[in-house]
Amino acid sequence: MDAGSFLLPVIEIVMDNTSGSSLLADRALVKISGPDAASFLQNLVTCDMDRLATGMASHGALLTPQGKILFEFIVIREADGFVFDLPTSCSADFVKRIGFYRLRAKVSVEPDRQNRTVHAVWGKAPESDVFSIVDPRLAAMGWRIYGDVSAQSLSGNYDTHRITLGIAEGGKDYAFGEVFPHEALLDQTGGIAFTKGCYVGQEIVSRMQHRGTARSRFIMVSGENALPPMDTPVLAGEKNVGTLGSSTGNNGLALLRLDRVKEALDCGLELMAETVSMKATIQPFATFGWPQESTA
Repeated sequence: MDAGSFLLPVIEIVMDNTSGSSLLADRALVKISGPDAASFLQNLVTCDMDRLATGMASHGALLTPQGKILFEFIVIREADGFVFDLPTSCSADFVKRIGFYRLRAKVSVEPDRQNRTVHAVWGKAPESDVFSIVDPRLAAMGWRIYGDVSAQSLSGNYDTHRITLGIAEGGKDYAFGEVFPHEALLDQTGGIAFTKGCYVGQEIVSRMQHRGTARSRFIMVSGENALPPMDTPVLAGEKNVGTLGSSTGNNGLALLRLDRVKEALDCGLELMAETVSMKATIQPFATFGWPQESTA
């Protein structure tokens, strides 16, 4: 199928009990095209646009000048430009922000004209004639489909799936403009290119990478009971060690200071979110671990 325009017929996906699929109604698509699109974006976002061939995808972000995540997205290269898959709640602001940076660049920025919907599929691969991409953050996340999927095919909870795998998302686990890419694990999911040239916020991100100053990370937590809402403080004794992100039942994600949590564990202190006792686990795919020596 021509990846330059991946309009889909309505399809049905057959699932088994180890797989699932979900309509991501809270996602929108924005198209950026034009003769300067690749070079313009290369100098703006965290991922390496030059490495994206047609039909390929990358995780990435647009940062504030202070290096915090302003927009988080999955970007797919089409034959005639780039499609950005990002939360609907911030898609209009994304279009405005790109327009702010555009200046004289020959770039077109607009909502997806084809009105394609976004679906996630995991456990069982989509049919071969359906345009889909492997989720670039983690292979176990499955695939994303852009088009119509039969309602009878939808049989899973996407957020439960991603939380179980330890994948944080902007707008669900953290507020945009408040978290650094390392904290949201973009350095673990291919969302930051450390070998490309400058982009907005690059100096801060590079410093965190080379000096190893990313003390806070989103990691997996499990509670003895259902976890409280996002932004609930996580305490170790009387010390605040982080905040909860999203959760599903007893399982969730939390942005935690790893050194403080390690110190608490070494001292036999419980992690608490309100009245819920929790355990914290670093994701199996992560290349970082608990600090060898805890610091206050």
